[in-house]
Amino acid sequence: MSSGLRTVRNAREWSQERLVREIERYAHQHMLTIASTASLRVYVSEWENGKRPISERYAKILRALLGATDDELHGRPAVSVTAIEADGYDELVNRIDAARGVSVTMVKTFMDQTELLRTVDRQMGAASLIDQMTGHLSTLEDALTFAVLPETRRPVARALAGAATLAAWQALDVGAVERAWRHYELGKRAAKEADEPMYLAHAMAEQAYVLCDAGRPEVAVQLVRDAQHEGGRMMSPRLQAWLYAAEAEICAKAGLSQDCRRALDSAMRLLPAGEEARDPDMLSIFLNQGHLTRWQGNVLALLGDDDAVDSLYAALDSADSTFVRATAGLRCDLAQAHLARGEYDQAHTHLREARLLANRTGSVRHRRRIEQLTQRL
Repeated sequence: MSSGLRTVRNAREWSQERLVREIERYAHQHMLTIASTASLRVYVSEWENGKRPISERYAKILRALLGATDDELHGRPAVSVTAIEADGYDELVNRIDAARGVSVTMVKTFMDQTELLRTVDRQMGAASLIDQMTGHLSTLEDALTFAVLPETRRPVARALAGAATLAAWQALDVGAVERAWRHYELGKRAAKEADEPMYLAHAMAEQAYVLCDAGRPEVAVQLVRDAQHEGGRMMSPRLQAWLYAAEAEICAKAGLSQDCRRALDSAMRLLPAGEEARDPDMLSIFLNQGHLTRWQGNVLALLGDDDAVDSLYAALDSADSTFVRATAGLRCDLAQAHLARGEYDQAHTHLREARLLANRTGSVRHRRRIEQLTQRL
């Protein structure tokens, strides 16, 4: 119990005092009754030292603030598969019959729920969605666990693949690295069962970012290339362009300049023309010329290329205001590009804006990058 809360608090780089203030702010916004400031200070200390259990009332607040699951808050090991509790054959058959009743309409409802969570995440960040996403994944896993025939399992597996990959990216954003990895593995298994190579390729490529963040960019390069191979000719042009752009970014972080530029050229060549960003065959992919210009600027900034600044300002001018977390990343890219040119005042301005956006969405991943860049000022 103790190490769990302390671990997720430290990942967000909050002191105990900051956590108390955030609990009070959340309670005020949601009109909740909580203990006094002095009592909350004692509670936080006792929760982290195992002297007081975290009640459900406070656990709900902490999950929303920290983007952590109950297992993470309490320091419990993650359960990798859904537990099946069946009281004899009658209960098991009841659940199998219920799963068989999952219709095309119900699968569409699952997909719509994932889309809603994706939209809220894009604008407000992942931390506040932990309860909704945990429940959504649990429902999908249960539906797949007790579905028997392939015609029932495949559409549910497809829905689970998309939801698990979204949940993984959200977990990575709030600093829950192990949860992110497990969700990507779940998404990959679901994509394979659904026989959806596009979903498999997308999950593998995003998982490469976990390796990259962990300091293993060379392995990440291989994984993103394997993702391209897994997708093969079944992939849409927009997804192919997205995969090459991801490869370019990861190659830049691995110091593979020539490979990076080749991948970036391939992304530019494959991207469909027009302003449309959404891939109708892969709803999690948003990529048009404006997005790719931003990505190009990010990659060039990583390489220390002077052309990065022009690309990034062009992307900033055309940025969709609803992509709040992406805009924080764009500000970080601009700061990095200005730092490479020794333009410290401009870098400081963009880092300040990036910090405001990262705090707004609760992005631990962006805040970590902001601190790394700030140390170079």
